[in-house]
Amino acid sequence: MKNSILLAGLFSTIISCNRNTFEHDASGTFEATEIIVSSEASGKLESLQLVEGDVLKKNQYVGYVDSTQLFLKKMQLMAANKAIQVKRPDIPVQVSSLQEQLSKAEFEKERILKLLADNAATQKQLDDANSQIAVLKKSIDAQVNTLSTSVKGLDEETNTNKVQISQIEDQLQKSKIINPIEGTVLNKYIEEKEIVTQGKPLYKIADTKNLFLRAYIVAGQLEKVKIGQKVTVYITLSENKQKSYPGTISWISDKAEFTPKTIQTQDERQNLVYAVKIAVKNTDGLIKIGMYGDVNF
Repeated sequence: MKNSILLAGLFSTIISCNRNTFEHDASGTFEATEIIVSSEASGKLESLQLVEGDVLKKNQYVGYVDSTQLFLKKMQLMAANKAIQVKRPDIPVQVSSLQEQLSKAEFEKERILKLLADNAATQKQLDDANSQIAVLKKSIDAQVNTLSTSVKGLDEETNTNKVQISQIEDQLQKSKIINPIEGTVLNKYIEEKEIVTQGKPLYKIADTKNLFLRAYIVAGQLEKVKIGQKVTVYITLSENKQKSYPGTISWISDKAEFTPKTIQTQDERQNLVYAVKIAVKNTDGLIKIGMYGDVNF
């Protein structure tokens, strides 16, 4: 009988110790930053290389939307630019014959000037030479102006095509599905060979290495917590075992989650609860989204 009483007392003491061990300042559930990755292009989903539960790296290539027509359009614009370059006039070559005529006319003028000095030529011959030179210069200026205008027009057409090529290259890049963050795939919403449109959700991914414990504290605990404060977070591994992680308070709500209709006594004021978020590094992967956790401030 005495042994039974002693054993019962010891068992009661152990339970009491365990309960004290599991007493914490606040409790809550773990959350993660979740992102729904959507298609940036429209067409047939040719490849989506992931399944639920996959751990993906940031900027990892995971699939693509059919971009055949975009590629062909790019090739067409590049061919058009080559055709434009062929039509682009070479101004020096185009006016070379007029330049040669101008050189001969100026040479003839110099010869007439010498003859005129020896009274072997007339003033009319000199005037005709000057007139011919003036006409040739105007002809050259006019042709250069016409050719320059043509070149500018072709250059503008080329630049327009280049802008369109850049737009298509951007669309081609968006046809590739690039994972935005490192994390775990939570849901997959579509399968390969299905038709997608721009903005259609493809999959949901969460950063499971950097979690948040959303806990609730009563009004009386507000003075004990502040943003940036270091705390200790606990998860329960078994009935009598917990594991601790360092955490940092990253957010404190400025509004009560629950407000009673009338607050008259000190006990009723404790019904005012405030949400807090505590950032936790899930270094060993034991913490799961939705799991309950405790915190000591």
